[in-house]
Amino acid sequence: MPPHGPLDAAFNNAGIGATPQPMHLLDEDAYDTVMDTNVRGVWNCMRHEIRAMLAGGGGSIVNNSSTAGLVATPVTATYIASKHAVLGLTKAAACEYAAQGIRVNAIAPGSTRSEMIDNWLRQNPAMEEVLLRSAPLPRMANPTEIAEAAAWLCSDRASFVLGATLPVDGGWTTH
Repeated sequence: MPPHGPLDAAFNNAGIGATPQPMHLLDEDAYDTVMDTNVRGVWNCMRHEIRAMLAGGGGSIVNNSSTAGLVATPVTATYIASKHAVLGLTKAAACEYAAQGIRVNAIAPGSTRSEMIDNWLRQNPAMEEVLLRSAPLPRMANPTEIAEAAAWLCSDRASFVLGATLPVDGGWTTH
């Protein structure tokens, strides 16, 4: 057993955005970078976490996807594909390791005050109003609200939740 004890919970929060662009104009290198970070990054974390959790008797993994993993919007195919893939990895691992005491779930945050969103809004200032108008709760999430959802899924309070995706999006995916 590692000197720090068993791995009980993990939150995989890898992700980068992509430049909005029509699919037929997408650059292969840009596509590979997004997929390598958003999908391969989560997969690499999960396989090591699962090994440690199998050795330690179980645990909980939460993967950070996005509302882009639940729906699609124009000119964001690479990002959408990567976040859908994270949900596929989540469901596959949930089915595969449930009997060994490992729960795997995902969260799907909506617009959240983060460095990635703030940088994007600096480049597209008119989009902030569009984002705020598009959800029943007309505001962006605080990062703490996203962390609370992930912490709940990691906890024993979510012991019967498996393979689920929890939207944390102010109701954006309700319509």
